[in-house]
Amino acid sequence: MSPKYTYIGHGTHLLQTGGHTLIIDPFINGNPATTLTVDDVECNFILVTHGHGDHVGDAVAIAQRTGAPCIANAKVCKWLEAQGAPKTHNIYFGGWQTFPFGRLKMTIAFHGSSLPDGSDGGSPGGYLMETNEKERIYFAGDTALFGDMALIGEEGLDLAVLPIGDHYTMGPDDALRAVKLLIPKHVVPSHYNTWPVVAQDGEAWAKRVKAETKATPHVLKPGESVTL
Repeated sequence: MSPKYTYIGHGTHLLQTGGHTLIIDPFINGNPATTLTVDDVECNFILVTHGHGDHVGDAVAIAQRTGAPCIANAKVCKWLEAQGAPKTHNIYFGGWQTFPFGRLKMTIAFHGSSLPDGSDGGSPGGYLMETNEKERIYFAGDTALFGDMALIGEEGLDLAVLPIGDHYTMGPDDALRAVKLLIPKHVVPSHYNTWPVVAQDGEAWAKRVKAETKATPHVLKPGESVTL
C-alpha cells in the first residue's frame, strides 16, 4: 500500500505507511490551522524535529494516550520524558536507524531549538525516511535553505515537505531553490498561513514550482491528503 501523507496544518504532518501511522511535530492545541483535538490523533510513532512549542506541541499527551514512542534528539527526548512521555527513542545526525515502518535518518536544519520552558533543545533537524516499500520522504522541519539539500535528494525523493513561511524559515524563493536541489517527485508546502507573520500564497508558489522544476506540487488545506 502506497504511503498517504496528510497535512494537519502549520508544521504538523501525518504519514500512513505499511500499516503504521506517524505524526510529525504534533502541534494540535493552540494550532489555528486545525480543527482536530488531541483525542482525535491515533498514531504508532511521534517524530519531533526540534524543541519549539509549535513542534513538541502535544507530543506528551498523545504519547500517554496512544503509547506511541517519541523520536527526537537526546535533549528533546529527555525533556519529553520529564514531562511524562512513557517511551522515547533518541536519534541524531548521521546513520540510519531501523523502525517497523522503515529506516529513518535525522538531517541538519538551520533553525533554533529551545524548549517551551527555555531549556536547551539541542540541535534542530529534519527527517529523511525510507519506508519498507522503498519510498523516500523528506520532512525538512523548520529550516533555512542549505546547499547540502542536494545530498539529501541525491538518491531520489518521492516526497519533500518544505516550509515556505519566510519568517522563521525559508520563504517561497528559497523553498523553490530547495526543490531544485532536492529534485523530489512531489512537494508539499508547509509552515505558512498559520498567522499573519507567515502569510504566503501557496498556489502562486506551486505555479513557480511547476514552471521551473519537474516536481509536482500539492497545495493542501489542513486535513487534505495525497497518496504517493
